[in-house]
Amino acid sequence: MIFSKLYDVTMKWAKHPNAERFLGVMSFSESVIFPIPVDVMLAPMSLAKPDNAWRYALIASVTSVLGGIFGYFLGLFFFESLIQPYLVSIGYGHKLDDAISWFEQYGVWVVFISGFSPIPYKVFTITAGFMQMALLPFVISSAIGRSMRFYLVCGLMKWGGKAMEEKIRQYVDIIGWAVVILAIVLFFILK
Repeated sequence: MIFSKLYDVTMKWAKHPNAERFLGVMSFSESVIFPIPVDVMLAPMSLAKPDNAWRYALIASVTSVLGGIFGYFLGLFFFESLIQPYLVSIGYGHKLDDAISWFEQYGVWVVFISGFSPIPYKVFTITAGFMQMALLPFVISSAIGRSMRFYLVCGLMKWGGKAMEEKIRQYVDIIGWAVVILAIVLFFILK
């Protein structure tokens, strides 16, 4: 029942008068440092108010790219003195090494892929600055990748509507525990 209660709280927050502001702050922060994906707030907001789904996708996309630009400049100016020691201290050191390797192999494509996929986008925004990637291709690939992801999430929620909300509510505990078990299994496999 823990996930059902969390779902109910999230749906309540999604209807809050300041939900759009919270979404923007969360989306900006997630592109730099915040560990929780924007989808956790974006999907319930789109379910709660499907007529506003495209607006929410736009807010998430724009603020995420702005956060990405902020992360880029953090990487450009403060990587060795501030960012690298912090990322290592929170256990992202290996992800940072992977990001640098991927940048060397794939260039701008890695920003696009990290913007769209569940790979931690924040690691790539900071690494792009550290690697001194050209800013314009970084912004363009970020905008395309993040927009595709957020519009897809909102589109699915808008398309599913009330029926999807009811089904998610019905199975949220099963889904939640399945994700926890999967994360634990992946942890032990990858370790």
